Amino acid sequence: MKKLLAIVLAAVMAFGVFAVAGCSNETKNPDETKNPDETKNSDFKVGAILIGDENEGYTYAHIQGIEAAKKACNLSDDQIIYKYNVTEDEKCYEAAVDLAEQGCKLIIANSFGHEDHLIRAAKEYPDVVFCHATGQKAAKHTELNNIFNYFDSIYEARYVSGIVAGMKLKALMDEGKVTDPYVGYVGAYPYAEVVSGYTAFFLGIRSIVPEAHMDVQYTKEWFDLVKESEAANALMARGCVIIGQHADSTGAPSAVQAKYEAGETVFSVGYNIDMLSVAPDVALTSPQNNWGAYYTYAFEQVMNGKKPEQDWCRGYSDNAVQLSPLGKACAAGTQEAVDAAIEKIKSGELKVFDCSTFTVNGEHLTSYDKSHGFEGTQLIWDGYFHESEVISAPLFDIRIDGITELSK
Repeated sequence: MKKLLAIVLAAVMAFGVFAVAGCSNETKNPDETKNPDETKNSDFKVGAILIGDENEGYTYAHIQGIEAAKKACNLSDDQIIYKYNVTEDEKCYEAAVDLAEQGCKLIIANSFGHEDHLIRAAKEYPDVVFCHATGQKAAKHTELNNIFNYFDSIYEARYVSGIVAGMKLKALMDEGKVTDPYVGYVGAYPYAEVVSGYTAFFLGIRSIVPEAHMDVQYTKEWFDLVKESEAANALMARGCVIIGQHADSTGAPSAVQAKYEAGETVFSVGYNIDMLSVAPDVALTSPQNNWGAYYTYAFEQVMNGKKPEQDWCRGYSDNAVQLSPLGKACAAGTQEAVDAAIEKIKSGELKVFDCSTFTVNGEHLTSYDKSHGFEGTQLIWDGYFHESEVISAPLFDIRIDGITELSK
């Protein structure tokens, strides 16, 4: 199964475009004089500590981003050292030490639970740059000048994917095929990262279908084909007609495809990868992280003897997030609606967490300073929640009206 899934993922991600800047994209003639910068950086190595491997969508997206940066910066295969399936424990620290001892000048880790172990290694190797995705602590460790956080504004793409779902939901209602705008969401854990994502998705849907409501089913795993499939089936059994996800396998879209083939009116919005190969009739789109935007930037900074930003975050304006191509099941006019929303996000006209668009216990929020781990830090001003501005990692953990968590 893992081998088959790897083939599927490779096929669906082959088209991926990663926006890169700074490093050269030129094709070099082997007979040309060697670029002095290439000679200067011939001993530059990057170590990648990954929670999964190419069989898991989230990590596969990181791999694609690293490979895009490698190509853009004219690095060779042996200048990238991968550590796959590294758990969030002592093994992460051991992997970081091993990479530093192998001469890596930049070490990255892609899972939330890697952070403490990366910080420990950073203290022991002050001349190595350590970058951690999705974390919160590195940006606050002022005693260290070699540890950095990064994330992207994936909530922007999730909101736009919600518009895609909302357009389909409205079309189904207009056609009389659906009477209850009931949406389901397969989430991994009840963390802010997941809550932020499913709320953005829901608000995107509600911008098209204001009466929509959504249930969330947690799997307590980032990647589990069986649990994600079971969660999707449970949500569809409750009457959900569109299933979104913040989980890293193809389990949910595959389950939706099976129900569709059995005659049910159900559709899917995935995550990380284009799901059309596993759910050709039901996959609408997938919000995607374009990690190539960050990795190219980070590679270039370190190669030039500079440090990356302490807490980097970018979104649509810097091509750091995107949607996969729209599926054939999408409603008419969806691409136009998507394009319009993206332009409004880029211009600042559209704020995903505009407090006028949601309520909590029937009331609109005017302030919020209770985000877990950041109690006392005000996150709402000027009428909206400032996601990924105080730190790069998501802090939106507000439970808004219209969404029900079935399990925690």
